[in-house]
Amino acid sequence: MPLTFHHLIPRKVHGRNFFKKHYAREDLNAGVHVCRKCHSGIHKLYDEMTLAKQFNSLDLLKNDAAISAHVNWVAKQKSAL
Repeated sequence: MPLTFHHLIPRKVHGRNFFKKHYAREDLNAGVHVCRKCHSGIHKLYDEMTLAKQFNSLDLLKNDAAISAHVNWVAKQKSAL
């Protein structure tokens, strides 16, 4: 299945002063590759600011109950390929 790149700190907030002051460029550009269904689900569950402040690492994403439930649901779906 093709993967998409999910920025752990969404690009929409990179220009805000808080993120410019507290994170290096490498941190702002860090991310993970996920399938499109998982990527869309992450962004439907949480807005960009919540993702940036509360879910800005792979461990935080993996340990969230709502995201985990969505990923488990996606894993059971038939692939479109």
